Amino acid sequence: MTNPFPQAAPIAIPGRRAALVLTTHSGLICCALFFLTSLLLSADYGVNADPFQHRQVALVNLQYILGQGDLSDLPFPHQYYGVSFELPLLIMERVFGLEDYYYIHLLRVILTHLLFLVGGYCCYQLAYRLFNHRIIALLTLLLFLLHPRIYAHSYFNAADLSFVSVFAIALYLTERAFRRDTAGAFVMLGIVVGWAADLRIMGLMLLPAVAGMRVLDLARGGSSRKHILLTGGLFVLATLLTNYALSPYAWTNPVAALTGALSLPNNLTGPATLFQGVEYGLNDQLPPHYTLTWFIITTPPPILLLGIIGMAVVMGQSIACPAAIFRNSRLRFSLLLLACFILPLLAIALVGANTYAGWRHLFFSYTAFSLLAGGGVGWLAAAFSRQGRWRAGLYGLAGLGLGLTLLQMAQLHPGQHLYFNFLVNRTAQDYLKFQYTLDNWNLALAEGLQYVLERHPGQPLALWVVPRLAANLPPAQRQPLTIGLSGKDPDYHLVDIRGEPPPDADFNAWYGRPVYNNRLTAVKPLDAARMEPAAAASYRQLYRQATAREPLRRAEYDIYLDGRRLTFVKESCKTGDRAIPFTVTVFWKDPERPPGRLSRLGTKARFSNSGVRLGQRCLAVIRLPDRPIAHIIAGQYANPYYEPALHQRLSPQGHYSIGPPADLGRRSWAAAYSFTRPSLTEMTAALRDVQTKPAADSAFNLFREKGRLLYHRQPCQWADTLPQFFLHIVPERAADLPSRRRRYGFDNRDFSFYWQRGLFFDSQCLTSVPLPDYPVARIRTGQYAPGQGELWAAELNFAGAEAQ
Repeated sequence: MTNPFPQAAPIAIPGRRAALVLTTHSGLICCALFFLTSLLLSADYGVNADPFQHRQVALVNLQYILGQGDLSDLPFPHQYYGVSFELPLLIMERVFGLEDYYYIHLLRVILTHLLFLVGGYCCYQLAYRLFNHRIIALLTLLLFLLHPRIYAHSYFNAADLSFVSVFAIALYLTERAFRRDTAGAFVMLGIVVGWAADLRIMGLMLLPAVAGMRVLDLARGGSSRKHILLTGGLFVLATLLTNYALSPYAWTNPVAALTGALSLPNNLTGPATLFQGVEYGLNDQLPPHYTLTWFIITTPPPILLLGIIGMAVVMGQSIACPAAIFRNSRLRFSLLLLACFILPLLAIALVGANTYAGWRHLFFSYTAFSLLAGGGVGWLAAAFSRQGRWRAGLYGLAGLGLGLTLLQMAQLHPGQHLYFNFLVNRTAQDYLKFQYTLDNWNLALAEGLQYVLERHPGQPLALWVVPRLAANLPPAQRQPLTIGLSGKDPDYHLVDIRGEPPPDADFNAWYGRPVYNNRLTAVKPLDAARMEPAAAASYRQLYRQATAREPLRRAEYDIYLDGRRLTFVKESCKTGDRAIPFTVTVFWKDPERPPGRLSRLGTKARFSNSGVRLGQRCLAVIRLPDRPIAHIIAGQYANPYYEPALHQRLSPQGHYSIGPPADLGRRSWAAAYSFTRPSLTEMTAALRDVQTKPAADSAFNLFREKGRLLYHRQPCQWADTLPQFFLHIVPERAADLPSRRRRYGFDNRDFSFYWQRGLFFDSQCLTSVPLPDYPVARIRTGQYAPGQGELWAAELNFAGAEAQ
């Protein structure tokens, strides 16, 4: 039994020494060309929110290391984020004296992509060791680098791509350690595996894998038992010590830190995600095939085909001759690659870990898949080794497939992270937009910003958009702009388009790179003076249609209802009136409930838009969903995501916060309307359902509503909603708990008021959380803050009765 991928006959390249050097160093030359290209492309990719968060985590860790702070300042789950790559990035920006986040972002992009290329070069060297063929090794390198989504993420996603890169380095060092079989090689491997485990806890999967391979060495014989035990022990020790040294959160209690990090994948919550036409909320369980489906529909078909062939070859060889696993190191390593790809997918499907934003959490497994795909090329080349034309044709087809992929990447630039293959319907207009979450990172907003600047070069503008977008511009271009909400009326509204069009799509100036018939950015002028004449005329016609009837409610803005459309009108606008988004919260009718009662509090929709100015008037339009409506609460609510106080300065001293400032609601107003009850007081009673007394008296009064737990406070201020809420649910039967929760004895459904879409109106705070379907024994809930612990807590006992 020999190599599972039989070695193809080498191709002699005629020429002088230069040709030999070019062939021998083709991988290094390829990576150098990619790096030079990255210097030209690094400014093209937009800024997402994650770097702000991860950089702040690194800053807190650095202060902790220097004895100037405490890690308790970090909220969950940030204390478990590995900083072994973020800290060097932070140190490098200080070394270069960078003050503005635009230049900090460019440095982060270049260093992240450089590490990605180092990982790619290790794949090249590993492929050459496995297949002993330079062309196949080069093709494997290109398979690794030219996955459109991963390539784009290597510019803006330091968190995931640093792990991908270090995991590739660890795989190369694994083969090197077993080939050299020296103590130094295994110590070096342990150091890199410990580094990978700090970046992502999944890196620890290499620890039992390498240890298991050393056990096979013991069974096979060869090296002395003492040598195998020594090198294996040194590897384990180097892994654990490196991981401990690189993880400041583990310095005080390593065991608790390890268990907390291992449980982290099951405790993460991400944004709502659209998958195969179904929108899953924060607490919804994604289908088991979610990650695998994303991998299949976003990987170029040539790579998919070659990877499947490579996996089939490894499995076939292992089944045909299982004894070869003990004596054939290359087959054994190929099985390790197979396990590194398949086992994470199976683990997520079986355990039900909370993955989101596609399959980015498993990007690291693509390293093994690309090597298996390279093995597929090697197996096909060996099959045609006696037929030179067929073999040359095979290389040509592989190169053609990669060339077509590269062409698609060039067409999508800088939106390669939005790539889908032909397995998804890309011909129907707007199909993808209503089936899958597209620009989860909001990177397309950067193009919308450039579009506005090109229309108004050098002019002072106020933009309603997330403040981090300013980091896309150098200081000179950013100077005339006001980004976020500072009491100024915005001139433009920039919004990314996800699973639904903007509420007034008929009058938007759509801009953005088309992705398979979709445009990802809407740019809307908010003053008739800046609009196209046809758009301004359309808004004036809307005003005339709305004011031809009596308003639904008179408030700070008069509210008119025309079919399924709410129109907000203010006859005399003041400065700042349009600076807060308009919002409508809708409660559905339920035929199974008495009139006026809510079906499910929290089954609601929120639509945001900025008002437009028509001369002295202000107007905003919000479309209602086509469903029977029981109650609505409409008004203007300050949105913490657009508040500049979240980003005090785009500089190393600035802080990134995910919570709103305490005075955020200072200019908010709301008006309630019930299609069955006209009174705001009765409306509030309906929100609390039939109970006159809360189930628990606490800082927030707790009410049990059908299938939900309602939190209500009056009087209430925004500051009361800022601390995180904890919600621990103990079922009557332990078997009802999700498998990942059983060892804790309760289901953890912690949430934040903002992300749970809590309401703030009429000096009241109101939100609710869905309860599980299984019978509940008791619930413990409250609020907590880092460094302060629990602020309040309440316990509800159901005494054997099912929570309804």
